[in-house]
Amino acid sequence: MKTIQFREAICEAMSEEMRRDEAIYLMGEEVAEYNGAYKASKGMLDEFGPKRVIDTPIAELGFAGVAIGSTMTGNRPIVEYMTFNFSLVGIDQIINNAAKIRQMSGGQFKCPIVFRGPTASAGQLAATHSQAFENWFANTPGLKVIVPSNPYDAKGLLKAAIRDDDPVIFMESEQMYGDKGEVPEDEYVLPIGVAELKREGSDVTIVSFGKIIKEAYKAADELEKEGISCEIIDLRTVRPYDKEAILKSVKKTNRLIILEEAWPFGNVSTEISHMVQAEAFDYLDAPIYKINTQDTPAPYSPVLFEEWLPNHKDVIEGVKKVMYKK
Repeated sequence: MKTIQFREAICEAMSEEMRRDEAIYLMGEEVAEYNGAYKASKGMLDEFGPKRVIDTPIAELGFAGVAIGSTMTGNRPIVEYMTFNFSLVGIDQIINNAAKIRQMSGGQFKCPIVFRGPTASAGQLAATHSQAFENWFANTPGLKVIVPSNPYDAKGLLKAAIRDDDPVIFMESEQMYGDKGEVPEDEYVLPIGVAELKREGSDVTIVSFGKIIKEAYKAADELEKEGISCEIIDLRTVRPYDKEAILKSVKKTNRLIILEEAWPFGNVSTEISHMVQAEAFDYLDAPIYKINTQDTPAPYSPVLFEEWLPNHKDVIEGVKKVMYKK
């Protein structure tokens, strides 16, 4: 094993796959000459050249469309958005073309493309740069959505996404690019749609994904001191998500907390809540508890932002509520 940063895991995954398959190329704003806005493509221009690592204009609608069209001639593009907030400019191409090409062509065309970049908040970036869109894309048939929380998962899942013959939304975080973690020296690929049990416990299940899962780990450490045992599941893939892993855990702990950095209406945690009450209602000893951001645009003020974003204290409060200890 070796210890690398999250951004290095992303770069390694893309580079390894581009060495394996010449049909793969990377395009996006500042991915080439600048080595990536977050240095996630450092050195790739030097290795693969300007025909396979392509700097684009600030025109997300345009380069998303170019990339999607290129899949129909045998290419396998990786499109980097500087932030998924900017993907809204190109969302027509993603939703109305990438997600539907296979069905609308009667299976004549597949669309092997990865859209990747940071999602959700990254500190004081204000309302239009702090939005979590994974549940938006997950609502679209034809798209797969991956949100890793550490370098190991990021590398293995990104390699799987690049090899997939359908469009994949791969969402990262600006606040995780510097995170370090162990990654195997040898090649590995992780399966899409399989959650991971990050921490075993007996009293309550906490389901989360992406950078916000760190707050679940903090809460579990604090609660353990009080004799409360938390089981933590990292979804890793939002669509398709691992129903069986969640149900197995809930049937053991009989309580469920879902922690998600997203607005509270119609999100991933809403879907999971419905699934669990429909398929494991008799195992629940307390109502399912959702923890989301406040139902407002993200504030710029650091004081207001702290109140807006879920944290480990919110998780502790939720756990005690479903444990009937508060």
